[in-house]
Amino acid sequence: MIKKDRIFEKRSLLLFGLMLMVTPGLPNSGRCDVLKSELASNLKAASVARSMPPAPIAKSLDSLLNGQVMADHIAGVVLQIALDEKVVYRKAYGFAEKFGTVDGCMVRLNKPDSMRTTTMFDLASLTKVFATTFGIMILIDEGKIHLEDPVHLYLKDFVGGGKSKVTIRELLNHTSGLYEWQPLYYHASNQAETYHYICKLPLKYKVGEARHYSDLGYMLLGYLIERVSGERLDVFLTRHLYGPLGLKETAFNPLKHGFSPDQIAATSHGNPFEYHMVADPNFGYRTHENVSAFKGWRKYTLRGQVNDGNAYYANGGVAGHAGLFSTASNLQALMDLMLNYGTYGGKRYIDSTTVKEFTTMDRFRNGLGWDMDPKVIEARGMPAGTYGHTGFTGTSVVMVPKYKLSILLLTNRENVGVDKAGYYYDLAPVREKIASLIMDWVRNGSSAK
Repeated sequence: MIKKDRIFEKRSLLLFGLMLMVTPGLPNSGRCDVLKSELASNLKAASVARSMPPAPIAKSLDSLLNGQVMADHIAGVVLQIALDEKVVYRKAYGFAEKFGTVDGCMVRLNKPDSMRTTTMFDLASLTKVFATTFGIMILIDEGKIHLEDPVHLYLKDFVGGGKSKVTIRELLNHTSGLYEWQPLYYHASNQAETYHYICKLPLKYKVGEARHYSDLGYMLLGYLIERVSGERLDVFLTRHLYGPLGLKETAFNPLKHGFSPDQIAATSHGNPFEYHMVADPNFGYRTHENVSAFKGWRKYTLRGQVNDGNAYYANGGVAGHAGLFSTASNLQALMDLMLNYGTYGGKRYIDSTTVKEFTTMDRFRNGLGWDMDPKVIEARGMPAGTYGHTGFTGTSVVMVPKYKLSILLLTNRENVGVDKAGYYYDLAPVREKIASLIMDWVRNGSSAK
């Protein structure tokens, strides 16, 4: 639609120019001067209209997000919109840390830290796509693995009870039959112990039968990358992807890599949600552990430590399912890389056929790593081919290849604490509203006044 609008616009300008050239009373030079002036003015106006959301859209976004902060639904947020490889909107709202802890209790800060567009966020499950999925794509391009390979070819302990049938593809699209979540830190204190514990667990579902979103499956993908590459997951990604792209604010365990807490958005106050999951068998996924048997529960505000317990306690902060921290500007490079089918800055990093394979909807209405079901990514009404992902800390991304559009929403919703029922604020309506506002603008030729 944008292309058609541009063609129409160019034709209109051409007709306007022809009319000027036959307008009586103007010498030829005068007509040319007027034509040049009007053409330049109209082209500049058209360019500006497409370079940023119009005032009504921007005002609606401001009202929506400021309202979320004022209502203590979220502490702060960074919203970033890019169109045609250009960031057209990047703005911070609220606070990087609005609440802290005193003697294990959450308290409102007298002088909260303001959110900045450069603030780093705990990406939670966006790690799955911005880290692990990219790592698998790179290894596929190098010919070191294939999607239909059984996982046990690389992770020798992943056998028995039907596990030998599980392929890399089935880990990527969450049809492996693995448990969705378990408090692995009750049984393991490091990556090696965690790997062996997962391998010993029986499958919960039949392989390939249905989609059951699994953190455990992505932990295995992280271990597979390490086993095949011979490098730790974070080292492999930095050497092959983040480093070459110049992403200096993208890292696991940021506090161990020279970043300070005040550069990072605060998340939860300990792990109250996971504690509740273990303590109450009817809250979240059913587990069988005794909540008091684990003595490592954090009781302070997390700022620079990964929120996810299995990443922090059981994997040392580096895991395939969670643990990555990054900024809006750094993530834009990775989004542009995907929307450009593997190229960035004129250089190819991923083969285009691999990108297409990973962003083609399967019978479960999702891609490989990437979610494509509008209800899952909370972006109904988007064009076919749209994909994205969400993260538990309050992060989400939506990408629309048809328009080369990306929408990145980074919040620290956990910093405001859980509600009376033990849940964090549901961002689905906010995500839906933002997607709707932006798509209305884009579909109207990005030129609403």
